Amino acid sequence: MKANGIYVRGLGPPLKWAGGKRWLVPHLKPLWEPYSSLRLVEPLCGGLSVTLGLMPKRALLNDINIHVINFFRWVQRGLYITIPMENDKTLYYAHRERFNRLVKEGKEKTKESAELFYYLNRTGYNGLCRFNKKGEFNVPFGRYRAINYVRDHQPYRQVLSQWEFSCSDFESLVLNENDFVYADPPYDVEFTQYSKDGFGWEDQTRLAAWLARHSGPVVLSNQATDRIIQLYQSHGFKIVFLDAPRMISCKGDRTPAKEVLALKGL
Repeated sequence: MKANGIYVRGLGPPLKWAGGKRWLVPHLKPLWEPYSSLRLVEPLCGGLSVTLGLMPKRALLNDINIHVINFFRWVQRGLYITIPMENDKTLYYAHRERFNRLVKEGKEKTKESAELFYYLNRTGYNGLCRFNKKGEFNVPFGRYRAINYVRDHQPYRQVLSQWEFSCSDFESLVLNENDFVYADPPYDVEFTQYSKDGFGWEDQTRLAAWLARHSGPVVLSNQATDRIIQLYQSHGFKIVFLDAPRMISCKGDRTPAKEVLALKGL
């Protein structure tokens, strides 16, 4: 069944997301299902593809990116988008300028900001979410032939109403001792400017230590770089290797990337 272009059952993520882990859901489900009565915690929830794939009854979904969280909080209220939306370069840059102006004026939690963020996400290059040091969204216009914009996000409202959203550094989260934690930080690669403060190696090591301290089940996914593997092995995690689809490459390379799952308490 469809409602306004969205499947009511098996809801897909409403945002495009570079590095999204929708492809990983079949690998995560067998790990999650024995613990599905627990609360699912995503300390870096991004575009929400994993949570929507697993469909927990209870979830704590956090991200340092206020614009992502603001969008989902408005979706919780049954967001209906009213701004003009077209796959048009002139409109895109006008909306990007307006969005950055709202951020500068401290209005990043408004409904208009959520609407503009959705439009920029769907229309910008490769679904990237990138900000400069001033906190300005700076992704260029995309190259899509056609875009399916969804105005009515009511089908998501009932599902998201059961989940809690927060915007903070992951170390600020208060976990229950048996929470099932799934963490998907930015890849350990050169580009890390997902928010204005970025996510560097120091953050990767902080995350690993924080996850290692949790008493409940933990799953971490990242690119299988040598230092990521060594980092999680040093904290006692079990390492599983997977071939991940290479969704974005400036060189057009679509060969699979090596992905690692680091498991603890499973």
